Amino acid sequence: MSTAAPPRPGAPRPRPARMRPADVLRVGGSGLRSRPMRVFLSALGIAIGIAAMIGVVGISTSSQEQLNRKLAALGTNLLTVSPGQTFTGDRAHLPEQAVAMVGDIASVESVSAIGRTDAKVYRNDHIPEVETGGISVYAARADLPESVGAETVDGRWLSAADARYPATVLGARAAEQLGVYEAGARVWLGGEWFTVTGILAPDELAPELDSAALVGWSAAKSELGFDGYPTTIYARANDKAVTDVQSVLGATANPENPNEVEVSRPSDALAAKQATDDTLSGLLLGLGAVALLVGGVGVANTMVISVLERRAEIGLRRSLGATRGQIRTQFLCESLLLSALGGIGGVALGIGVTIGYAAYQGWPSVVPAWAMAGGVAATLAIGGLAGFYPALRAARLPPTEALAAA
Repeated sequence: MSTAAPPRPGAPRPRPARMRPADVLRVGGSGLRSRPMRVFLSALGIAIGIAAMIGVVGISTSSQEQLNRKLAALGTNLLTVSPGQTFTGDRAHLPEQAVAMVGDIASVESVSAIGRTDAKVYRNDHIPEVETGGISVYAARADLPESVGAETVDGRWLSAADARYPATVLGARAAEQLGVYEAGARVWLGGEWFTVTGILAPDELAPELDSAALVGWSAAKSELGFDGYPTTIYARANDKAVTDVQSVLGATANPENPNEVEVSRPSDALAAKQATDDTLSGLLLGLGAVALLVGGVGVANTMVISVLERRAEIGLRRSLGATRGQIRTQFLCESLLLSALGGIGGVALGIGVTIGYAAYQGWPSVVPAWAMAGGVAATLAIGGLAGFYPALRAARLPPTEALAAA
């Protein structure tokens, strides 16, 4: 009976077989398929965190894109001039010639104005005068729509003829409060009947017009006792000269008292609103990160339990020649695959939430590519960290102890 010859002294020791990447993925996938429900719940925890983050980023970006489109359509070159306060604290007023003087600035493309009156407007003459509804009555110049970008949703703007007679155009909110839904109706304004010639669409850059009844400049003087002083001047400047025009508007509108003039840029208010939205988005991103952390804890928990339940498998593989590195790679691969499933599912869910909400709001749907790639990368990083300890623990199990414990 022959026996195997012992290895010769100095002969190289046999090396364990190497696992190809395809073998690692196959073994890792097999481990996940053996626990489908647990894998689903752990992946769901990851997916919720990623979906929250993608949804917040996508909705914020979609909102930003909608704002950019609005500003591009309305223009960021609109400047407004209004009276401030006098040295004694009283309300100042702009000169009657202020509109013409502002229009003489070389870089000003268009200019118009409104002037506040003391008149009140009601749906009919039976409503008590104390119930104003917060609607203001302004004298308006015929070229106002050109300067502020106002559009009518029904009827038309005041013509040169309308400006001398009892006719009015209502802002969107004013028309709703008065119960006027189409041109041709009559309202009780300043103690007499005025005919509604048009209803304006909501205006983002001149929101004061939404709650206003606008009458012709001449009619306001003859019918409502308007003093002729403009209370707000709207100036459109050349895009490249907005800052320069803004710096000289105060002195131009009121040369005698430039310190009693307030100059503003309505688009700055929209930018401030967006900054507020960004702050809220940061808070929601923080909540999404917490959810993602909870999902990572779920992955770690799943992998630790997997190591405890599969000690027999680990011991058998070690007895058959698997190295600690191969065992460690197997469990780390399972953790990464589990996290990748949650990450991809979360990205898809986040995109769906963004598209649905943007469609509901009428916004363009925008999800940055960096957010999608970052979401998947974050899950892989969390999966690697969550699976690192269980993988080390599995690799350190002695084969005999693992088989005996099983």
